[in-house]
Amino acid sequence: MQIQKSFKEQKTSGTLYLVPTPIGNLQDMSYRAVQTLNEVDFICAEDTRNTGILLKHFDIINKQIAFHEHNAFEKIPQLIALLKEGHDLAQVSDAGMPSISDPGHDLVKAAIAEDLTVVALPGASAGITALIASGLAPQPHIFYGFLPRKAGQQKAFFQEKEAYPETQIFYESPYRVTDTLSNMLSVYGDRQVVLVRELTKIYEEYQRGSISELLESISDNPLKGECLLIVSGFDKDLNDHEADIDYLALIVSEISAGKKPNQAIKEIAKKYQLNRQELYQAYHNN
Repeated sequence: MQIQKSFKEQKTSGTLYLVPTPIGNLQDMSYRAVQTLNEVDFICAEDTRNTGILLKHFDIINKQIAFHEHNAFEKIPQLIALLKEGHDLAQVSDAGMPSISDPGHDLVKAAIAEDLTVVALPGASAGITALIASGLAPQPHIFYGFLPRKAGQQKAFFQEKEAYPETQIFYESPYRVTDTLSNMLSVYGDRQVVLVRELTKIYEEYQRGSISELLESISDNPLKGECLLIVSGFDKDLNDHEADIDYLALIVSEISAGKKPNQAIKEIAKKYQLNRQELYQAYHNN
């Protein structure tokens, strides 16, 4: 059992501040974050070059210590020693909240294990920022960060999460989004998804629709920039209802009304969030 009173007790040791940085737009930096970076003794930066640009923009002159996933094992004891000596440290990642798909968690655990004070400042997080504007249910939600890269591992991951009711948040490279959505479609079916690109930057973009619609859009407009995916969770009521629907009969009805088969299949797939290719095969193999 441990109780931390962040600001009410006199301390002989230093404090570890977790300071969020902008995910794109530098104007999102808070006054408190700037003040903290000015006042601490050292800034632990994931990449001192990137953080140096941020510090220069806000006229912050302070000493940086390179702290990233490749040197964390050797650096953590040194940083803990500085805290015990009474030095205040700020830990920052290149963008967003420290420890969220970035290094920092091991340093936090080590500081807590030594009964040192850890204070988190609120700030930008790409996943939550995109979620609230996505139009999908903001709660409950679940954040996964980056997905496995290999197709087999990715599909196995989706199979484990297929029945989760929570809205799911993923980070993904623009070069892998098409493959990821294709793997997702094969497991989840044609759910609603939002692709968010270049969040808070001048080319910020939200693409909202079914997985198949996004795949079609991406094929015509290749992606650039930082991306994340927000996917609707499993809806038991919707799936139970749709299990009773005769989709092939609906297609036949649309064709009887004068539509071409491919047009009818496309519209039924879109309306009921189905995999269009699977519906096409089912119709033509019937």
